[in-house]
Amino acid sequence: MKTIDELLAEGVRGKRVFVRADLNVPLAGGTITDDGRIRAVLPTIAKLAEAGARVVVASHLGRPKGEPDPAFSLAPAAERLGELLGQDVAFATDTVGASAKETVAALADGRVAVIENLRFNAGETSKDDAERGAFADRLAELADVYVGDGFGAVHRKHASVFDLPARLPHAAGYLIATEVGVLKKLTADVKRPYVVVLGGAKVSDKLAVIDQLLGKADRILIGGGMAYTFLKAQGHEIGISLLQEDQIPVVLEYLARAEKLGVELVLPVDILASADFPDLKGKTPAEFITVDADKIPADKEGLDIGPKTRELYASKIADAETVFWNGPVGVFEHPDYANGTKAIAQALTESGAFTVVGGGDSAAAVRTLGFDENAFGHISTGGGASLEYLEGKTLPGLAALEV
Repeated sequence: MKTIDELLAEGVRGKRVFVRADLNVPLAGGTITDDGRIRAVLPTIAKLAEAGARVVVASHLGRPKGEPDPAFSLAPAAERLGELLGQDVAFATDTVGASAKETVAALADGRVAVIENLRFNAGETSKDDAERGAFADRLAELADVYVGDGFGAVHRKHASVFDLPARLPHAAGYLIATEVGVLKKLTADVKRPYVVVLGGAKVSDKLAVIDQLLGKADRILIGGGMAYTFLKAQGHEIGISLLQEDQIPVVLEYLARAEKLGVELVLPVDILASADFPDLKGKTPAEFITVDADKIPADKEGLDIGPKTRELYASKIADAETVFWNGPVGVFEHPDYANGTKAIAQALTESGAFTVVGGGDSAAAVRTLGFDENAFGHISTGGGASLEYLEGKTLPGLAALEV
C-alpha cells in the first residue's frame, strides 16, 4: 500500500488530489455536535495543501436516498474544515456537476475545496458495477491523484471508496495508516491479558466479531442491549428488555465455546431497569430501580449496567495489557444511564493498557462524557470498519489501495 509520504516525495504541487475523507459528523439543527472525524483527517489534508496540491475533499454524510437532501449537506463540515485549517475552503453544491467542475478548476495551489455529499448521487452506493463505475469515471475527471483516508467507509464497496482508486494513481492517507496499524496490534502479537468490551443494542451486530475473538481474547465483557439476549439464553427473566430471540442458539454456542476455550465471557450481575425508555431530548430525571441481572421485573427493561457490574468490569480491565472497546453499555445519552459507559471509559484510562475505542457510539460517548481523548491509546473513526477488520473480512477500500 503506497503511503502519502511516498506520494509527497514524488511531488504534488499543482496536482488535483482527491481525498476521500469521512466527514460523516453528527448534526443537530445544522450544527456539528462532534467534529472528531474532521480533525482526524486534518493531518492528511493540511500536509497536501502545504505541499502545494489542489485538494478536493469528498465524503458522505448520513443516508440520503441517492438525490440531494439539504438535511445531509456537507456545507457545515466544509465550514468547520476551513476553521481548523485556517483558510477559506471552497464548497461545491453538487458532486460531479457544473459547481464541482468550476470549483475544482478555480483552485489555486495549496487550496482546498469540498464537494457536496457523495450519496446525493445514486451511483455512489449502487450495487450495480456499471452504475458505480460510471459515477467513479465522473469523479476521476476532477482529479489527478487519489488519497484514501476515510477509514469509516473502507468496509463499503462504494464508487469513491472502491472504484475510484482503480482509475487514478493512489495512496493511503495518514488516518488509514494509523487505523490499520492499530488494528494489527489487536490481531497479531497481542500483549496479554487481552480484554474486549462489547456493548451496543443488537447482539447480531457483534456475533461475527465474538466468533473471531473467542480464539484471541482472554476476557470478553458484554453490556448494552445485547447483554439481555445472553441473559435470556441463560434462562433469566429480562422483562421487556431488548431481545433477539432468534440469536439465542448462537449465543448458547458461544457461551459453551468460551467455557471450553477458557475465555472469560462476563455478563452483568446487576442492572438499572425502568418501565419507560428515557426522554433523551429533555433529559428529565429517570425513574429506575437497581436489580440483580437475573431478576429484572416483567414490566421493566434494562437500560444500564448497575454499580456491582461497574466494579466487576473495572476489575476485569485493571490488569489488562490490551483493551478493545466497541459499543456503550447503557443509554449513555441520558445522564442517569451514563454511569456504566463512564465506568468503562474510566477503567480504560486507569488500566495502563494499550486501549482502543472502536469508533461510532463509543467514540461519541467518550467525548460526550468529557474524557480527554489523549487518555486512550487510540479512538477509531470507524466502528463498523474496525469490527469487520477484526472479523477477518476483506475491506474493499483497503483492498483497492493495495493494488
